[in-house]
Amino acid sequence: MTEDGAAAVAAVEAVAERIEAERDHLTDLDSAIGDADHGGNMARGWAAAAEEARDLDDPDAEAVAKTVGKTLMSEVGGASGPLFGGSLVFAAAELDDGVDAETAVSFAETYLEKVEDRGDARIGDQTMVDALTPAVHTFKKSIETDDRPPIEALAKAVDAAERGVAFTVPIRARKGRASYLGWRSVGHQDPGATSTLFILEELLAVAADRLGVDAPETDAMSPTIPDEDPDEGATGDD
Repeated sequence: MTEDGAAAVAAVEAVAERIEAERDHLTDLDSAIGDADHGGNMARGWAAAAEEARDLDDPDAEAVAKTVGKTLMSEVGGASGPLFGGSLVFAAAELDDGVDAETAVSFAETYLEKVEDRGDARIGDQTMVDALTPAVHTFKKSIETDDRPPIEALAKAVDAAERGVAFTVPIRARKGRASYLGWRSVGHQDPGATSTLFILEELLAVAADRLGVDAPETDAMSPTIPDEDPDEGATGDD
């Protein structure tokens, strides 16, 4: 197994453990504005993904990412399967030449693009995009503009995602089942954004462990959240 492949499998296993540990929390968040199935669906999907990743024969990072994406698509119900899994399958191709700063940025950007396309969601819709967008933009800026090491860039991305999760609380849902609640969705934290944050936190933890360093604790100094006008295109109905 390649070094990148081993790191990818370790990351998937860590995410699976974290999502299982947070199952009830994610279910509670989803019960307030959705079908109360996000925790169970995600825990089941990531557990299956971890098993499939472990069973791969001498994989590289691309193979692991693609396998995990396909597994999530088949095992995770609702909209989360295509969003998390289908987007991952497309983004996996960016890791064809291995994992470095450049391919990691391309992977992140492609993943975000596919999530936006599949969910037809943008910043301010109270979805996982509210955490993912600032995380990806911050990661890219930290590497390409600020010339920071990837581990520091990832730490800043995690901080940005955390701010994005907090941003979902005071806004009204405009996509997904939560949008049916209209203004009653205000005051609730989005479960998809939350699970996205958990995934990023585990990626950071595994990356730091593989490098033998402590995960950086930094203030993101990310682009202002939101990165786009949340009211753009809003009708103001309801």
